[in-house]
Amino acid sequence: METANTEACPSTHSLTPWWMGNARLINFSGQLLGAHLAHAGLIMFWAGSTTIAEVSHFDPKQAISAQQLVVIPHLATLGFGLGAGKTGIDPYPYFVIGVLHLVSSAVLAAGGLYHIFGGASILSQAGAQARKFHYEWDDPQKLGFILGQHLIVLGIAAWLFVLKAVFFGGIYDSLSNSVHRVNHPTLDPGIIFGYIIGRNHGVWNPLGLASVNTLEDIVGGHFWIGLLEILGGIWHIRKPPAPWARWLLLISADAILSYSLAGIAWMAFLSCFFVYNPIAFPPEFYGSDPASLATVQFLLGLLALGGHIWHASLARAQARARTKRWIQLLSYQDTGG
Repeated sequence: METANTEACPSTHSLTPWWMGNARLINFSGQLLGAHLAHAGLIMFWAGSTTIAEVSHFDPKQAISAQQLVVIPHLATLGFGLGAGKTGIDPYPYFVIGVLHLVSSAVLAAGGLYHIFGGASILSQAGAQARKFHYEWDDPQKLGFILGQHLIVLGIAAWLFVLKAVFFGGIYDSLSNSVHRVNHPTLDPGIIFGYIIGRNHGVWNPLGLASVNTLEDIVGGHFWIGLLEILGGIWHIRKPPAPWARWLLLISADAILSYSLAGIAWMAFLSCFFVYNPIAFPPEFYGSDPASLATVQFLLGLLALGGHIWHASLARAQARARTKRWIQLLSYQDTGG
């Protein structure tokens, strides 16, 4: 009986309907990398183009919160365009940041196009460095290696925020209405991790993480997040997943995507509380009533949660089908077939 391995044949993704998107590329690590780069390029292009569009009609004489802006409030919160100790706004840094994002989007798009049309469809057939990132869905150690790379990048991003706050110009402080460096970020793990269980400096607060009320705690929290992500990344690069993790978690394309979407949904729901925090979201930039922003975050969280449920159900159905095939195969062997 012929059982052609359609999953490993580079031409078979044409048999999958176009509207299934990246599902066609599940077993083509090179092309899936290209799709990821293209998506990152689109996100970067949105950020750059939106920033420049907002700069084009930005009025420095009006409050940022009164101009219905999306990106500039975030940049102002990071201290860009605001002089230390001054309330004046210079939109030129926003323009530069927008251009940098557009240039980065072009680089990402070029990388995506290369891996989709010019590079190896499967990274195991590419150069020595690229082969390190080829994966098989039944190889947890390689998937852990790729997870570790992602965690390290996220940790570095968290530390970049810390460096900006402590060394490179500081960030905006709504308590003093100025930009200043955070010279003494909170590094006490008892204080930082106390927020997780609802303890704000020893005082119970049901808002938990969203109850943070000092820049020092925000910067210190990012330091610890970055440290844990980098250490976790190194761990996953060097060590395969533990047996209990492989027993507890399904490992497949849909399962891993569902875990990612669950994390995005959780962050979106958590941010619904953070937008009411005047330290994290200064009202002079976001307005005194951020209900619309919280609504958008909540709806995005629902969308991600729906995707999580959908892909988790697909992963479970696939796992049940594989288990059924194994049982049938074992039964067939036991009967001497």
